[in-house]
Amino acid sequence: MYNYKLVIQYDGTRYDGWQRMGKDESINTIEYKIAEILRKMTGEEIQIFCGCRTEKGVHARGQVINFKLDEQKKPYEVKNYLNRYLPRDIAVISAEVVPERFHSQLNAKGKVYVYQLDTGDVADVFERRYRYNTFEKPDFKAMRKAAGYFAGEHDFKAFTTAKKSKSTVRTINSIDIVENGDKVKIVISANDFLHNMARYMIGMLLDVGNGLKKPEAVRDIMDGKDVQMSLPAESYALFLEKIIYQEA
Repeated sequence: MYNYKLVIQYDGTRYDGWQRMGKDESINTIEYKIAEILRKMTGEEIQIFCGCRTEKGVHARGQVINFKLDEQKKPYEVKNYLNRYLPRDIAVISAEVVPERFHSQLNAKGKVYVYQLDTGDVADVFERRYRYNTFEKPDFKAMRKAAGYFAGEHDFKAFTTAKKSKSTVRTINSIDIVENGDKVKIVISANDFLHNMARYMIGMLLDVGNGLKKPEAVRDIMDGKDVQMSLPAESYALFLEKIIYQEA
C-alpha cells in the first residue's frame, strides 16, 4: 500500500468540524468532503487520519492528514485532483508519499493553536469573521500571568467536554500573547489538546483580561477548587496553526 501525507488548510465556518461521530454524526465535515473526492478519484474506500480533530467552526492553516491507497498515484496528481473538486474553502497545500508506518495523529509530537483578537473599538469589516473583537484593549499583563498557570503538565479535566474515562493530563509548552496594534494573537503550543480545551483556556484568559476573573482563578480551577468556569471562546477566531513532528 502507498501512504500519502497531505498538508491542508480550510475555513471551518460552514462545517461541523473535522469529523462527527456517534449521536452527532454528520456528513457536513472536512473529512467527509475529502474522502468523497478521493473515492471518486481512486474507486477505493479510504480511511483518513488527521493530526488534530478540529471542532465545529474552527479553521486550520496547517492540518496534516494521511491515508493509504492500493494503487500508486503521483503526489501532484492527488493534490491537483483534490484542489480541482474540493469546495473553495478547503485546499491541499502539499502532498507526498511517506513511509507506511507514518500516522498523522499517532506520530504528532505537538500542536499549535492561534486565537485571533481585534482590540479596536470598531470591528474590522474585512476580518470580523476570523477575529474576536474585544472593543477595548484587555489587560494583557493579567492575561500573561494567568497563562503562566497553564504552563507545564496539568490535569485539564475542567477545560474539556471530552469523556472523563480517558486521561485528561496534557502538557502546555508555551502560551504567547503577540500584540501588533489592534490585531493580537494568543498562541498556544501543547503536546496535545482535549476536545474544546483550547477554547475553554482562551475563554478563561479573556475573562481575566476583561477583569471578570483574577489570574489565580486558573490555578484554583486546576487545583480542584470550586471556581466557576468561563464559557468557551467563540470558534470562528480559532485556527489550528500547525502539527509538529519529530525531525528525521
